[in-house]
Amino acid sequence: MKRLTRITFDPLGMGGKPCIRGMRVTVGMVVGLLASGHTNEDILKAYPYLEEDDIREALSYAAWRSEEVEVPVAA
Repeated sequence: MKRLTRITFDPLGMGGKPCIRGMRVTVGMVVGLLASGHTNEDILKAYPYLEEDDIREALSYAAWRSEEVEVPVAA
């Protein structure tokens, strides 16, 4: 997977959720808007500080996380 440069994490911001470029816009919010039928154009109009690449990386990150498997570590 290529390196995602627009997804950021801050344990003190937005509860540590993955965000877009350090803003208070979470990956989950962007993906949720797309899932509920909003287009990229709708999202960019509602959030003019976002860019097309932000939406693309949010989807890439969400797809990567959906394939990740958590394995318990034995004590």
